[in-house]
Amino acid sequence: MYSFVTGVTFLALLAVLAIQRVSSEMYAQAFLGATTFKLLASLFFVLIFIKKMHPDKVYFVAGFMYLYFLNMGFEIYCLLRNLRNQNSR
Repeated sequence: MYSFVTGVTFLALLAVLAIQRVSSEMYAQAFLGATTFKLLASLFFVLIFIKKMHPDKVYFVAGFMYLYFLNMGFEIYCLLRNLRNQNSR
């Protein structure tokens, strides 16, 4: 579970950085697209894992969403900090 979230986050980060190198104006759209991709990939992972492994659904989904939203909150916090630093220049 942790490796999946780490892998999807790493792929999204690489995609956003590649798009930023090509066109810096597309950073916000790339970030939102990567966030949408991560959410959909996570939901598909949860669905497939529940269908194949049959864990206790409530605890598994609660733990996975806790991990996902904690990661998302950290990303948004870092993004806002970086944007705030750019506005003060």
